[in-house]
Amino acid sequence: MKDEKKMISINILFPVLNEEDRLEKGIEKTLNYIKNLDEAQFTLTIVDNGSTDATEKIARALASKHDAVQYLRIKTRGVGAAFRAGVAANTCDIVGYMDVDLSTDIRHLETVVTQFRQTPDLFMVNGSRLSKNSIMNGRKWYRNLSSYGLKWLLKITLRMQASDAICGFKFYRAVDLPAVMAQSSSENGWFYIIELLIRTERQNLRIDEIPVRWEDDHRTTVQFFKLVRNYVTQISRLYFLLNREKKD
Repeated sequence: MKDEKKMISINILFPVLNEEDRLEKGIEKTLNYIKNLDEAQFTLTIVDNGSTDATEKIARALASKHDAVQYLRIKTRGVGAAFRAGVAANTCDIVGYMDVDLSTDIRHLETVVTQFRQTPDLFMVNGSRLSKNSIMNGRKWYRNLSSYGLKWLLKITLRMQASDAICGFKFYRAVDLPAVMAQSSSENGWFYIIELLIRTERQNLRIDEIPVRWEDDHRTTVQFFKLVRNYVTQISRLYFLLNREKKD
């Protein structure tokens, strides 16, 4: 018998941009897995931030087929913009995001459910590809180098405590999330997710970091050098902003 008192609702956001080849498989596989997690009620929200291929058509078909699937389209591109839009529309107890290619092993969702059910003061579950107990397969050497480089740059400049800032597997207790988001920037890209983590750490909100099994998808659309330049720019911006806030 289900424990109704401890039943929680979880909204998984899937930010997508031109994902016609991977969208249906990712959503159907997720739906097939979560039906066995009977201690939580799931909603899957596809947040389409400007796709020009068949992503919208596929997403609308999935939303029509499955009650648990929602479709949200925004004009602004970027994971940060997609995340904010998804959170704004969220009605669940827990909200987070995953990559639709399911690079992070989907079985870690069970840990998310357990952690939030058993830990009332938990604010965030942060998936990490870079902890000593993580398993990372198929990562290209230059992307591996960039991940570790970013990790140590964030630790040195912004005193980040986490071992991984950008793994696509993060979940938050929704009731406390708006306060953290209100202090963060309006950055539309990946760095918005990093800033949320840094802000969370500085507010001493509880974060449980879990090592994950992660497998690289070589069809990624990430532009490596453009991403690195943006990270350096955004780290500098946040570094000076946090120092100014500290003085004030």
